[in-house]
Formats: sequence, structure tokens, C-alpha cells
Amino acid sequence: MYKKNRIDIISMGCSKNLIDSERLIRQLSAKGYEVAHDPDRVCGEYVVVNTCGFIADAKEESISTILGLTQLKEEGDIKNIIVMGCLSQRYMDDLKAEMPEVDIWYGKFDWKNFIQTLPDRTDHAARPKSWERTLTTPPHSAYIKISEGCNRFCAFCAIPLITGRHQSRPIDEILEEVKHLVSEGVKEFNVIAQDLSSYGTDLYGKHALARLVEDMAQIEGVEWIRLHYAYPSDFPMDLLPVMAKYDNVCKYIDIALQHISDNVLDNMRRHIDKEQTLSLLKEIRNRVPGIKIRTTLMTGFPGEGEKEFEELVEFVRTQKFDRMGAFAYCEEDDTFAAKSLEDSIPQETKQARLDKIMEIQEGIALELNEKMIGSIQKVLVDRIEGETAYGRTQYDSPEVDPEVLINDNTLTPGTFVNVRITEAYPFELIGKPVY
Repeated sequence: MYKKNRIDIISMGCSKNLIDSERLIRQLSAKGYEVAHDPDRVCGEYVVVNTCGFIADAKEESISTILGLTQLKEEGDIKNIIVMGCLSQRYMDDLKAEMPEVDIWYGKFDWKNFIQTLPDRTDHAARPKSWERTLTTPPHSAYIKISEGCNRFCAFCAIPLITGRHQSRPIDEILEEVKHLVSEGVKEFNVIAQDLSSYGTDLYGKHALARLVEDMAQIEGVEWIRLHYAYPSDFPMDLLPVMAKYDNVCKYIDIALQHISDNVLDNMRRHIDKEQTLSLLKEIRNRVPGIKIRTTLMTGFPGEGEKEFEELVEFVRTQKFDRMGAFAYCEEDDTFAAKSLEDSIPQETKQARLDKIMEIQEGIALELNEKMIGSIQKVLVDRIEGETAYGRTQYDSPEVDPEVLINDNTLTPGTFVNVRITEAYPFELIGKPVY
């Protein structure tokens, strides 16, 4: 049987979704509910699924999760199913028709109404601020979402259709949140947005990312600031001297480039060409010595012939990205590409191209990691498993980048330790503490 006054939260998709789930957990806890964040042990009076609707695999996973919950509801293990997030924002009417077992549907932004519908289970009058949340990440690390939405309207991307236009959060509010998290023990801040490059342009009439990062860097207790999801077109160049100046701004940036062929970039509506892309990468590396760049690429987009793909292969080989992800193009409903470009490249060809560039990248990753052998790196310890401590350098974002394995289970999670790198593999390092 379900447990009365318990609410289970299942968060799917990206870290931006996770922040919404964490805010929901905080608000519900303040109302006196027992709130759990464990998708493998749901037994609540309410189960809330925060869905992802970005790509086909994510949609399928979200739908599969909801269907699994409807079975639990039929068996009496849970009472109410609440669905929110990107998938329901985009396909609300269709989902309602197909899944009548779901009790309440919310979209990406109106989920706060769920909080208002629930009766208080506590006499406490105080309510958390809108940005307060209960971290589900390790207590020393947090994501900071600085904006919602996107104005870029790339041909393949459905994000603007789901989240709407770009909206920056005020700097003062973000800094207040950072200071609050520092007071709770957070040391690492992973700054995220769909489009970091545009931060501030809507609120202040100009780029404000450099100002925000500099203000964050000067807050006592902020040990690491890491930047995710910059856009290459109209990149805020005033950010680079800030990154170079402050030791607690990680020499790391995640900037999705998608492709290098002018033909494909034009079809993608990326607002940048090959020459501009190469110039930007050179400038970033020159002005921030030692920076590690993470990027994402796509294979099989309409217009990618053998010539265009070979350009991409050469780009991967010569740029030697420190971190790289890639995926094969999949048509998304209602995007410009879906409506205007023919998806004529066979799936097998897309996948073969993807496999080829990822094989090249694996060799590059091993080559770059081997160069770190013998160096001493500052490592943030995340967890202990058995005899091994797992941590990350400033060049490694949680969940997506390599870890450093340290054969010392006496280390404390959330602390920094100097580690001498002794072995290297494509996607992990091995090291020993240096005291």
C-alpha cells in the first residue's frame, strides 16, 4: 500500500530539469510532506514525474516510466500520478488522451500550482524562497541555472518550442542563491543554461556572463565555478579574461559546436561558419591558457555528404577536444529541419559516422590523459566505494566527464586533495594522494 503524506519525485533528463525537481522537493518538504527522490522505491500518496522531451530516446524513457507507474497505481502501491516537465509541456493533449490513469498534468513552468493545491501538513508559516531547493547531488556540488529558454532556433532543436524565449535570472538573485548554498557546504558550482552566451542580454541589454562569473568568484567559499552550454555565435569574449584571472573559475567550458562544414552549419541555422568557429576556438585557447574544451557534435544532418563528413572527421582529429560527445541526427517534431529538410541519410550511415568520430575521439582522449601522468592535480573527492575514492579535477564535470580513481578510502567526500596521476585510460585517471 502507498504511504500517506509521502511524495516521490522522479527526475528525468538534464540537470536543468533536476533543479526544478530540487525546488519542488524543498517546497513540498516545507509544507510538511515526506519527500523522496528514489525512482527505484516509489510508494507515495503522490508520485511526480518530471519528464524530458528533448530527443526520441528521452521521450521514450519518460513514457515508459509513466506506464510503469500506472501499473503500480493499479496494484495499489501508489495513489496519484502527477506528470510535469518538458514532455508534457509539448505533448499535453496527446498524452492526456493516451494516459487517462495520470491524475494531474503540468507543463514545464506551471508545476508550482501543484504545491498550492496540497494542504499544509505543518503549522510553520514560513515558506522557502522560490529558488531554494533540496540538493539531490552530493552536498558539496550544485548546479546553478541562470536562464531559461533560447532564442537561437537551430533547425534541429525543439528546446525553444518547449521552453520559449530566452529569460535570464537577475544577477542579485543568483548571487543570493550561491551564498545560501555556500552556507550549506556547497563548494562546486556548475553554471548551466540552454544558452550561456546570451545571459543578461534580455535584462541588461548586453552580455552579463562575465560580470556574473566575476561576482561569483569573489564569494568566499566558492571553490570551483564551471560553465556549461555556451553557444559559439555571439560568444561573450569578455568572459575569457575573467576565466584566466580567477583560480576558482575552472579552466573548462562546454560549448556545443555541432559541425564544422559550412554547408551543414548553414542547414542547421547555427549563425556561424567554419572560419569563425576555428577563430573562436583559437581565441579561447590563447586567452585562457590550459583550458579544456568540451563539445558536442552531430552526424547525419541533412546536407552532410561524404565531403562534409570528412571535414568533420578532420576537425575532430586536428582540434583534439579534451571532452567530446556526439549523436546521430534524429528528426524532432515541428522543428525547421523536420518541416523543411529531407532526412534522407540512412540510419546505418548516421550511426557508422558517429562510431567513427567517437573512435577517433577515444584515441585523442587517451593521448591527452597520458600527458597528465606524473602531474599533480587538485581533485574534489565525490564518494568512496570499497577501497577506492572517486573524484574529479577542475576539468571534469559531474556525470559526463572522466573521474580520478584514488586507492585511499580514508579520504573524505567533499574535500580537495592533491593527487599525482600514475595511470591513464581514455575515460578515467588513476592517482595517489600527495601529502
